Order: sequence, then C-alpha cells, then structure tokens
Amino acid sequence: MKVAIIGTGNMGSGFARAFAANGIDVVIGHRDPAKAAALATETGPNVEGGGIAAAAKLADIVLLALPYQAVAPVLAEAGDLAGKILIDITNPITADYKELLLGHTTSAAEEIQKLATGAQVIKAFNTIFAGLIMPEAREGKTLQVFVAGDDEAATATVRELAEKLSFEAINAGPLSNSRFLEPIGEMNIHFGFFLGMGPTVAPAWVRV
Repeated sequence: MKVAIIGTGNMGSGFARAFAANGIDVVIGHRDPAKAAALATETGPNVEGGGIAAAAKLADIVLLALPYQAVAPVLAEAGDLAGKILIDITNPITADYKELLLGHTTSAAEEIQKLATGAQVIKAFNTIFAGLIMPEAREGKTLQVFVAGDDEAATATVRELAEKLSFEAINAGPLSNSRFLEPIGEMNIHFGFFLGMGPTVAPAWVRV
C-alpha cells in the first residue's frame, strides 16, 4: 500500500518519517509542491513529494495531517478520491486550542465524509501528539490509537497501519463515534499544554 501524507507540519512530517522508516511507501502532498518535495528529500530516498492532487492520485490511503479548518479547501484540490481510504486525524478546535468548534450531533470526521463521498473516511490518531508518532519515542510503552469508521475492511487496514508503527489499535466503532473521540483529543491537548503534563501524554482505555 502507498500512503499520501497531505501536510508538512509536525504531524505530517512525523507520519512521513515513521511510515518510511517502517517500510511503508509514502508520498507527500502540499499546496506548495516545493515544500512537499523538500520534506520528501529529508525523509528518504524512495519518498516522493508534490502537489495535493498528484499525491492523492498515487496513493491507496490519504492521511490528512492538517488543521480541521484547512481540510475542505484541500479536498477541493485533491481530485477524485473514490475508493480511497481517507484518514482523518483532526480535532476541530478553536485557534487558542481551548475549545471544540463542533460536536454532539456531528464530528469533524462526519463532516469530512460529506465532502469526500466517494472515499471511506476513517478517524484515527487524533489523540496522539506529534512527538509520539515514531516508535522509538515510546519504547517500553504501549500507546493506543482509536480507529472509527463505517467500512470494516477500511478500518481493519488503518488498524494494521497503526500496528506497523507499534501502536495498539483499538476498534472504536462507527464513524459517528468520532463525536466522542474528538473531545478526548481536545482533553489530551488540555492535559498536555494547559495542565502541565507536556506533549508526551496520551489517553488509554484499560480493562480492569
């Protein structure tokens, strides 16, 4: 499988490096193809980089490493995503990181699915900080990734992808459960940045 990473920020570069280091084919997309190409060169000799539509076309899976507010215009540029798995890692948060923009009756993932009707949108990785993406950053620790989606095969593929990065992949049910996962992501931001725990914390579900 080939994964397109859309975005070159901390999350995008973190996933690009982690996937490439673990034998997963990666292509990087950005509105500025030069930025994608530069990150691809830094990431590894077999990593490609270019525009958003070109990256999406080459990939089986497209990971949106973007702020939620940036997703709609990027999808408009991405071209035909029919049949592709679209991984939404976003949390729909305000500019000051302190509140959610939406919730209760919908979620970022569900709104993205409305925009990308031909793709299978899967919610995952929204509770993981960038510094914890690389497996070596959590050596000796087991971190969970909650995976929600409406297509069984697509959610299984994303769980497999998470497991390749040494995460414990948890089946979090249908895509509508993103309404619960996104507040957990926002709470993790509060723990990390406003309650003094730092960006090395992550939630876990424990069977007692």
